[in-house]
Amino acid sequence: MADKTLICKDCGAEFIFTEGEQAFYAEKGFENEPTRCPDCRRARKNARRNSYNNN
Repeated sequence: MADKTLICKDCGAEFIFTEGEQAFYAEKGFENEPTRCPDCRRARKNARRNSYNNN
């Protein structure tokens, strides 16, 4: 496996899906590559967490 350059579907930025991350995804049985960069993933997770805490 080699590092892959992917495009974030939210912000359009390029990000690297490292060989180590790919191995982790395979180990967990994930079949799809990430579609969001780490910053957008973090922001989305925080937004969900805040939404849950405000209910």
